[in-house]
Order: sequence, then C-alpha cells, then structure tokens
Amino acid sequence: MVSRFQARVFLMIVLVALAATGATAWLTVRTTTAELTESREVTQRTADSIYNTLVRYGTDHATWEGVAGVVQRLGETTDQRIQVSTVEKDEVLADTDQMAGRTARQVSARPALVVDVRPELLTNGTLRAVSGLVTRPASIPPLTESAVAQMASYREGARFAICLTRQGVPVHRKTAAGGRIYFVQDVRADPGVVKGCSLDSRSSPAEFRADGMAVKSCPRDKVAVQACLRRAFTLRVREFTPVELQLNLGFKSQRMQQPEVSFRRTVLAAGVVALLAIIGTVLLSRRVLSSLAALGQASRRLADGNLSERVPVRGDDEVAALARSFNRMAEALQRSEEQQRRMISDIAHELRTPLANIRGYLEAVQDGLLAPDPELFASLHEEAVLQQRLIDDLQELALAEAGSLVYHRSLLDPGELVVTCLNAHRAVAEAAGVRLAADPGDPAGPPAVHADPDRLRQVIGNLITNAVRAAEPDGTVTLRVHADRGDAVITVTDDGSGISPEDLDHVFDRFWRADGARSRITGGRGLGLAISREIVHAHGGELSAVSTLGAGSAFTVRVPVAQ
Repeated sequence: MVSRFQARVFLMIVLVALAATGATAWLTVRTTTAELTESREVTQRTADSIYNTLVRYGTDHATWEGVAGVVQRLGETTDQRIQVSTVEKDEVLADTDQMAGRTARQVSARPALVVDVRPELLTNGTLRAVSGLVTRPASIPPLTESAVAQMASYREGARFAICLTRQGVPVHRKTAAGGRIYFVQDVRADPGVVKGCSLDSRSSPAEFRADGMAVKSCPRDKVAVQACLRRAFTLRVREFTPVELQLNLGFKSQRMQQPEVSFRRTVLAAGVVALLAIIGTVLLSRRVLSSLAALGQASRRLADGNLSERVPVRGDDEVAALARSFNRMAEALQRSEEQQRRMISDIAHELRTPLANIRGYLEAVQDGLLAPDPELFASLHEEAVLQQRLIDDLQELALAEAGSLVYHRSLLDPGELVVTCLNAHRAVAEAAGVRLAADPGDPAGPPAVHADPDRLRQVIGNLITNAVRAAEPDGTVTLRVHADRGDAVITVTDDGSGISPEDLDHVFDRFWRADGARSRITGGRGLGLAISREIVHAHGGELSAVSTLGAGSAFTVRVPVAQ
C-alpha cells in the first residue's frame, strides 16, 4: 500500500521531471530555431554577395574572360564551393573544387542562380544593363534613330572593355546622366594600349548599315514597334554580350539552407526523456522509500522494546549509511540495556548478602539467641558503613557517567601528584609486604596539566591500591611519570600474577573483580576502575591497561598537558 508521503514524493518528482524536460525542450526549440534562422540569413547574404560580385564583373568587362580568378577569390573569402557554367552550352567556366586540385563534387540540390548581364534597349532612348537588382524605367515610345545609336554605343563600349580586359587593364562601367552606359579604364593603364583598344572598338560603316536594316522593317505601331526594336537590339549586340551563367553554390551533401526544427519531433523526444526520467524516478523512489519504510517499522518496534531489531543494509549510498547508523544505535541501546540490567543485578547481589547478615543478626537479638553486646553492634556498624560506601561509589559513578561530577581544576604538576600518592599509600603497602617505588624517568619531568588534583589523586590512589592487592608479598609497585606526544603519562606497574586476556576487556566494568574468590573486603567493590575511567575521560584523557599472566599488569593514565 502506497503511503501519502510516497505519493507526494512521487508526484513531486514527476512534476519536476516534466517541468524540467518541457522547459529544456522549449529552450532547445527556441534556441535552435534562432540559430538556424541566423545561419540561413548569413548563408543568403553570402549567396547574394557572390551573385552581385559576378554581376558587377560581367557588366564592367562585357565578357566572362578572367572570371575564374574572381570565383577563386570568392571561394577563399566565403569558404563556399562555387561553380559557374554557361546556361546554353553547360560549359564550366570556373569551379573552386578543380582550382583546389580535387575532383569536382556533385552540385548541390539547391536551385542554381542565373547570372544575366545582357543589355536591353531602353524605351527612353538610353541604355541600361539587365540585372535582377535594377528596376526598369517606365515605357515610353522609342525612336528608331535612338535604337540604332544604342546599338553602336553598346557595341563600341563592349569592344573597348573586352579589349582592355584581354590586355589585363581593369575596366569599370559608368552610367552617365540619362542612363547612358560607357566604360572607362584604370588611370594606371598604358595610354598606348588604351588608344589601340579605342581605335579597334569603333563601328564600321557596314555595321551602321546593318543596324539600320535591322530596325527598318519594324512597324510604326506604338506598341508593336517597341518589341521589334528590342529584338533587333538583342540580335545586333549578341556577339559582344556576356552569355547567361548558371551559379551553383555548395555540393550535394552540403545544404545551404538547414532543415526546419520539427516541434513535433522535439516534443516527442522530450516525452520519451520525461518517460525515462519518470521510470527511473519510480525505480529509485521505490528503493529509497522502501528502505525508509523499513527504517520506520524497525524504529517503531525498537520503541516498543524490541532492542534486537535491525534493518538490512544494501549498497553504500546515504540510505545505506542511515541504515547502518540505525543498526549501530540499536546495538548501543541493547548494550546499554544489558549493562543496566547487569548493574541492577550486581547491585542487588552486592546488597543482598550484607543486608541478609544484618537482618539475621537483628532477628537473632530479637529472638534472644544473641546478646546485644558492644561487639555485635560494632560488627553491624561496620557492615552498614560498607554499604554506605557502596552506595556512595554508585552515586559517584552515576554522576561521573552523566557528566555531573563537580571538578575544581587548576594547574597541577604530575610529578608532585605521584609523590603525594606514594607517601599516602606507603604505610598500607609496607603492611602488605609490598614496596612502592618511583621511576625517575625524564629529569625535566612532564609539563603541568589543568586538572582537579583531588580527583586525579583518587584515580592514582585507586590504581596503587589495586596494584598492592595484586602484588605478591615482597613484590614491587612502580610509578612512572613522563611526557608523550602532548600528554602527561602516569603508569602504575605491579609484578603480580597478571590478568588473563579474556578478563582484561572487563577490568573497567562495574562490579568486576580480577579474582572472583576475593570478598568485598579483600577485593574491593569492583567500582573503583569504572569511576577512575570516567574521571580521566572528563579530563580529556584516557585510562588503559596491559597485562601478562605471571608477569604483572600496568595501568596508564594519559592527560593532555595545559596549553
């Protein structure tokens, strides 16, 4: 069953995926369309530039001779494949592929541009070259004499331009007032060449007579005469007119115009991407949400008291890390619960026997079996004092573990602390037949520590007491003080029987004793090391133990030196 949370998460992820995919698709269509539009505009400008350059060359030179050089320069500057050929004979005049030394590629499927610079008889008595970029003037009735003059004028100008072009002289076409066309040479041209071309371009009497005969047969009708004169003009100047050219740009695999962006295809692709995103999200969310659901169920069972509850861990991602953290928490709670139960059991065990003894003695006095003498009251008082000490130790341990134990810190010399502890316990040690000794260690001694002197004396005193109890008669307990890696280190070593490895892990547990046969009086209450460890931890230090069976034990206190 899908929970509300799972449904909300799923809907949120689906909405985010759809919104992100839709926005991406819209931006893609818009951006791509804009780029393609700009690309088409640039390509069209390039085509127009090539076309206009060829038109200017044809009209200026009245011939296509030398156009190959123009095409080559255009190909280099525009980075386009250009091919020009005649329309009538399909003769290739220039091809940038062949000029580059490679096999000519098949022309593009794009329609070819026709370059037509042939002149046309103007009805207002002037002459203008035909081009796709020039608007013809309004028609007015032409004059036959004007038509003959235009034939001669264009023929002589075209001859002059062709002659100069063949001589390598740049030529430019000019348009006079009224629209009359004439050709001028470059100012740097050789005067002799110009004069020779000018003489050779003059019309002969026979050409003038032929011009007149061409227009003589034209009717005098106002409309029909215009068409007749135009046909006559075209036939008379055909010999000196550049032929029509076919301009091809690009090759077959190259499109001058990019295809339009299909919005339908883009939406379809976006839908596929969104579907894949939703499917992936569903699979991912199922795994994540199932793990979260398992964690929720396990936490509820843990709250109900099932401390053995654990969740399966799969993978190494954040959800797996959360599951491992939950398992560690459950294990810590279970250990704490077990320790608490053991502590209650231990406390009950520690209190049961002395209380039973006190009760037995009191009942015996009450029944008249024992006389209430001073010795009995002294024994009962001693037993009560021991129980009071046990309760005080338990309270102190609880405060230490809760961090509520009060500390009065000051700068303390660890060397002086050890000397004080040795002097305080020397009489007890000598009574037990044990010698207390101090290892001189570093003559300079360790740096001072910032600690509570009473609490540290309590820790060192507890370690000395345990070492004296563990040492054999005529044995030795040695205290050593030195500095190590920013810590003041105090070590208490005995040469007793040592502690087994399996018992060494429990020396700091509550109510643990190294020798189970010892009583509370001879072996202590089993709380001193637990209290000592909490005190050392409160000072930011560490209390550790090493031991070898038959060779003795060593307990080490590490406390950071004062900064």
